[in-house]
Amino acid sequence: MSDEPKEAGRDAGILAADSRNVFDDRTEATGAAAQHGPSWGPHQIPGPAAPPAAGSAWTHTPPPHGGYPTAPLAVGGQPPQRQRRGMGAVITAAILAGVVGGAAGFGGAYALLDSPSSGTTLVQQPGSAASTDYVPGSVTAAAAKAMPSTVDIKVRTAGGTSEGSGVILTADGDVLTNNHVVAGANGRITVTLADGSEHPATVVGTSPSYDLAVIKITDAQNLTPAVLGQSSTLQVGQPVVAIGSPRGLTGTVTSGIISAFNRTVVTQGETRGQAVVYNGLQTDTPINPGNSGGPLINLDGQVIGINSAIVGQDSTGLGFAIPIDQAKRVAEEIMRTGSATKPLLGVQGNTASTNPASDTSGARIDVVQPGSPAEAAGITAGDTVTKVGDEKVEDFTDLIARIGSYAPGAQVQLTVVTSGGETKTVTVTLGSQPDRSATTTGGSQVPGNAGPFGRGPFGGGN
Repeated sequence: MSDEPKEAGRDAGILAADSRNVFDDRTEATGAAAQHGPSWGPHQIPGPAAPPAAGSAWTHTPPPHGGYPTAPLAVGGQPPQRQRRGMGAVITAAILAGVVGGAAGFGGAYALLDSPSSGTTLVQQPGSAASTDYVPGSVTAAAAKAMPSTVDIKVRTAGGTSEGSGVILTADGDVLTNNHVVAGANGRITVTLADGSEHPATVVGTSPSYDLAVIKITDAQNLTPAVLGQSSTLQVGQPVVAIGSPRGLTGTVTSGIISAFNRTVVTQGETRGQAVVYNGLQTDTPINPGNSGGPLINLDGQVIGINSAIVGQDSTGLGFAIPIDQAKRVAEEIMRTGSATKPLLGVQGNTASTNPASDTSGARIDVVQPGSPAEAAGITAGDTVTKVGDEKVEDFTDLIARIGSYAPGAQVQLTVVTSGGETKTVTVTLGSQPDRSATTTGGSQVPGNAGPFGRGPFGGGN
């Protein structure tokens, strides 16, 4: 599978079906296959390496100095090792050097200023009220409002300790984060609040298809829940702020804008070879490893997205967040039942295939599950879906993302080109299925997830 985007001119070309082109902001896993892997958000702290599972196609070996492991997609050479908190270490060293080295240096400077022979005096002035006050609608005010509801999360795994961020949902300790932050936890989960206090937590439930999870702080009370906004009311160009723990630097605030909506985000999932596909918000707000699970907020301090993925291993101005409208539904289900659901369409396809008989781009349907919502709407094998609602569908990965943005039971209009070349619009009432594993595309790149109708999304496996 090529590392090049599938269509250079595509609206979301970097988000092609090959998940090596879109990288999640989780830490990377090293190994012979790590060359093209995605970058994930939790900041990895090295620990004893677990032996590979029998029959495993790759290993997850922590770097000797706490680098960021990369979950592999293809066999390649060993990437150069990177030290954990490399940037933090440099910053800390610089600050310490300024304090230690500067103590004598500044002491000497003060001595000169006190000397009658010196006529130079440096003047300081306080900032204006406009630059320092918490003016409503400012980045300062938004960060101050959301900071008490943002937490740091450390998770003990077989390979060491992962670190990410989270959003407090309830006063008694429910916290929303990314599934990839807590996946693989086999030991203690520690949540650090904004006041610096540390508390144990347990996993309430996960939603692999939406890369979301809810954890519960076990000894919490009187916490400050985040205020949730509405992602449906956002505008392109609207200012937003991200808060989290990039590279382990807790309480970091960055700002930018909403760059685009309805981006098909493809990231490496927790199951070997399995891609996670979701409909994301795009932002140029700097997001780095460790920001995963933290809030993307508007200038009212309301959470409008959950930071999840970036292109590359560090922020390049191409970050992605899970819209809060989706995240809220999933979080409420997990808090209520311990698990989540996702919509069921009942079709199977492949990201590499469109309709070979025409030039029509879209999601070609290879299999329609008997008794499914798709069959009830009149969709047949060989049809090509070109739109979901008003949103264009370029390939089968787009179809996964667009359908996934709806709740089970929703009515959705699909624009379909039949195998005979006829264009029609059909209304589908989506079904529901448990979200036990990520919704994926058809094809052999997803081992161990074959359902009765193959590995198609919204039909067959979960």
